[in-house]
Amino acid sequence: MTNGNERVELEECISNPGFQEDGVGSADAKENRDSSTSMDSTGVGHNTSTEYTQLKPYAGMPKEVLLLYSSQARYRVPRQILFWLIIACILALVSLTITIIALSPKCLGWWQASPLYQVYPRSFKDSDGDGVGDLKGITEQLSHFEYLNVKSVWIGSFYRSPMKDFGYDVEDFRDVDPVFGTMQDFEELLTQMHNRGLKLIMDFIPNHTSDRHRWFNLSRSRDEHYKDYYIWTDCSATAPRPNNWVSVFGNSSWTYDEVRGQCYLHQFLKEQPDLNFRNPHVRREMVDVVRFWLEKGVDGFRMDSVKRLLEATHLRNEPQTDPHKPPESFPSEWELHHDYTTSQLGLHELLQEWRAEMDTYSREPGRYRFMVTESYDHEEVDKTMMYYGSPLVKESDFPFNFYLLDLPRNTSGLWVQHLVLLWMTNMPSGRWPNWVVGNHDSSRIASSAGQNYTRVINMLLLTLPGTPTTYYGEEIGMENILLSPSQTQDPAGKYNTRSPMQWSGNMNAGFNNRTNVTWLPIHPDYNTVNVEAQREDAASVLAQYRLLSGLRQSELPLQRGWFCLVHADAHVFSYLRELDGLDRAFLVLLNFGEDAAVTDLSSVDELPDRLTVVTSTAPRTGGGGGGGGGGELLHKSSIPSAAGEGLVLRYSSWRRFHARHGARCFVSEKACYLGVVNLLYKC
Repeated sequence: MTNGNERVELEECISNPGFQEDGVGSADAKENRDSSTSMDSTGVGHNTSTEYTQLKPYAGMPKEVLLLYSSQARYRVPRQILFWLIIACILALVSLTITIIALSPKCLGWWQASPLYQVYPRSFKDSDGDGVGDLKGITEQLSHFEYLNVKSVWIGSFYRSPMKDFGYDVEDFRDVDPVFGTMQDFEELLTQMHNRGLKLIMDFIPNHTSDRHRWFNLSRSRDEHYKDYYIWTDCSATAPRPNNWVSVFGNSSWTYDEVRGQCYLHQFLKEQPDLNFRNPHVRREMVDVVRFWLEKGVDGFRMDSVKRLLEATHLRNEPQTDPHKPPESFPSEWELHHDYTTSQLGLHELLQEWRAEMDTYSREPGRYRFMVTESYDHEEVDKTMMYYGSPLVKESDFPFNFYLLDLPRNTSGLWVQHLVLLWMTNMPSGRWPNWVVGNHDSSRIASSAGQNYTRVINMLLLTLPGTPTTYYGEEIGMENILLSPSQTQDPAGKYNTRSPMQWSGNMNAGFNNRTNVTWLPIHPDYNTVNVEAQREDAASVLAQYRLLSGLRQSELPLQRGWFCLVHADAHVFSYLRELDGLDRAFLVLLNFGEDAAVTDLSSVDELPDRLTVVTSTAPRTGGGGGGGGGGELLHKSSIPSAAGEGLVLRYSSWRRFHARHGARCFVSEKACYLGVVNLLYKC
C-alpha cells in the first residue's frame, strides 16, 4: 500500500491540470483555479496548489506542445512576416549587386592608371662596377619608381647579344646577356617588382636576330629545317643587290653570304638578318619565345619594329621619292617609298596571334598581359591606328604615339594642338591614347626643346588623357651629352641620349659607386641635375613630376575624364579635364611660346569667373610644390603665363563644357560620378 506523498508525486508526473489547450474558454480555466482540492480513488485529498502549472511556452517543451503554440496566429503571423522580409532583402541585395555591376564602367587597367617609365638598362644603375648598368642595379632602385607614383616599368633589351646594336641583335631569346647579369638576377628583379605592386614590360624583338644566332648558322648551311628561316635570294659577291631596298642605317638591305652563296635581307645592320615570318616554323618559334617569358611572369611586351615583319615576296624595286635621281644612288631610307618592305598584308594577323597567346595568360585576375607596338609611320597615322585592331579582333592595347616627339619643331600653342589632335581625331572610338615625348632613339626634351620647356612638356604629358611614357632621366631634366667620334658607339649615332642616370652628386653621379668607370660619359651638370638634390628641392623638375603624377592618380577627371580643347594661339595651348557628376574640374594652360602671354577665357561660359591654381611650373605668389602658385586665385578673363610656364587650375561647377561642345571633346573610358554613394557608373 502506498502512502499519500508517493501518490501526489505520481500525479504530478502524469497530470498538469493548469495546462490550457488552444480554444479552451476562460470559464473552464476559472473553474480549475477555483478547485482547491481533489480526491483520488482512495478518498485522500490533495491540495492542487502543489501541482505543476504552465500557461506559456517554455524552453525544452515537448514537440507536441511547441506545435500546439506555433499554430497560434500571434506566433505564426510575425514569423511569416519576418521570413518574407528576409527574402525581400536578399532579392533587393542581389538586384542591387547586379545593377551596380551592370552600370559600373570597366575598371582602368594597370597600364592605363600609371605612367609608363622606360629604363635603358645599360645606363640606369651599375651594381658591380664594370661601368654598365645591369638588372641588379634596377632592383636596387625600385623605390625610385614608387617615389614617382609609377607602377609600370618598360626595360629595354637585355637578351644575350654580340652588342653590335647593343642588345637589339639577339643571339638567344631565352637567355640574359652576362653584361646585364643572369636569369636568376632577372627572376629576382621580377619578384621584387611584383612584391611592390610594380609591373615589368620587356622588349620583344621579332623582326631579326643576330647573325650569330643558332638559327642563322643552320640556315646559312642549308639545314633542311632552318634553310628558310631567313630571307634569302640569289645574287653574286660582285653584285649583291637584288633590288634597291635600303636599310634603316643606310645603304643596301642585302649582304652576300659566302657560306650559303646567296644574299640575305637585313633591314637594320648586316649583323641583324631578317626572319622569314612567312615560314610557319618561324611563327611557332616566336610564339614559343613569347610563351617562355610569360611563363616567367612578365607583365607585357613592347613589340619592336613591327611594321617591318613582312616583306613583299616579289622583291621588286621600291619607288623613289625623287624619280629623276639615278636608280643606283640610294644611300638613305628616306629616298624610297617603302611600299614593299613595311606594313604588308598578313602583318596584323601575325600580331593577333601573339595577342591571343598573351590573352591566355591574362585570365588570372590581376595578371593582365599588356602589349604595345612600336611603329614610326610618320605622316601615315592611319597605318599606326591599325595596330589597335578592330572591334572584333584585338591587337595591341595601344601603338606608341610618337607625334609629340615633333614638339621642338615649333614653339607654338597651335602646333601642340595640331599634334594632339592628330592622334585624338584619328584614334578609333573607345580606344586608349598614349603620349611619348622622348625615348632611346630620340633627343632628350631638355636638349631639343630647351631646359625652359622641360617642365611644361612634362605637365602636358601628365595631364593629357591616356598613358604617358617617360624616358629615364626626363623626370629630372637630363640633357644629351656631347660625344667625340671615338665615343660614338651606336650605328645611328643616338647614344648621346643614353648617358648614365644621374642619381646624386657623388662619383659617377651615383651610377657606379664602385669604380670610376662608365660606359658613356656622365653629363657635366650632374652636380645639380640629379635625383638626390632634386628630392630636397620642392621647386625642382622632379618635385613637379611627382606632384603631377600623384594628382593624375588621385583625381578622377585627370584619370578618365573628358578632354576638351578650349583655346590655342601662337603661345598658349589650353584644355579642360572634367567628369560628369563631379563638381570639381581642371583647366590646364600651357605656354609653349617664346614670350609671356595673358589669356582671356571669358568667352568660355562653363568656366566660373575665378579659378584656383593647383600648381605652376614657375614660381608664383601663392607658393606651392613643384613650382608654385598653389592656392592663388586667377580671373578667367586674365590668366598670365610666362614663356615655358604651365598651370593646372581647379574650379567648381556643375556645368559641363562637353555637353555643348562635343566636337571639341574626347573621352575613352566614359563614366559618371554619383557622389551620394561615391560611385562611378556608365552614362
